[in-house]
Amino acid sequence: MIYPIVIFGSEALRKPSVEIAQDYPELKKLIEDMFLTMQAAEGVGLAAPQIGKNIRLFVVDCSPWGEEDESCKDYRRAFINPEIYEVSEETGLFNEGCLSLPGLHEDVHRPLAVKMRYLDENFEEHDELFEGFRARVIQHEYDHLEGKVFTDRLSPLRRQLLKSKLLSMAKGKYRAAYKTK
Repeated sequence: MIYPIVIFGSEALRKPSVEIAQDYPELKKLIEDMFLTMQAAEGVGLAAPQIGKNIRLFVVDCSPWGEEDESCKDYRRAFINPEIYEVSEETGLFNEGCLSLPGLHEDVHRPLAVKMRYLDENFEEHDELFEGFRARVIQHEYDHLEGKVFTDRLSPLRRQLLKSKLLSMAKGKYRAAYKTK
């Protein structure tokens, strides 16, 4: 099933998400559907709040960047109850977009590396260091679980300049090539 993507202005994007247990109803199907939804929208990441579910779950598929970054080749994962517990001091600037903010792209500063604990779709524990594109997309999706969007990371001046665009989006004035709500 392909879910509609929740657009900026929705309360679901601003609520912190709750942890889930292994017995969460039809979890494997939900993960599979999130991958389908992300691919249909041509994204590289999708967090559960973006489909209106405030649970600590996101999926990523970094393979589109596989030619630029070897570590992204065939990198497709689900992250359950993730916790970023360390970030690098060194940051980098990267132009980000978001399926929940269609048509909006901005340069965002983020740490170049993060350490994170999480469970995979089989509820096996992992503790990993992520760098490069993988670190970027993981931090972006992790923010969604915390009730944040990438524009929250922009300077106050830049956010002010985008205010009318964001208000229009929240009122339903946007274009997206995928199903939205």
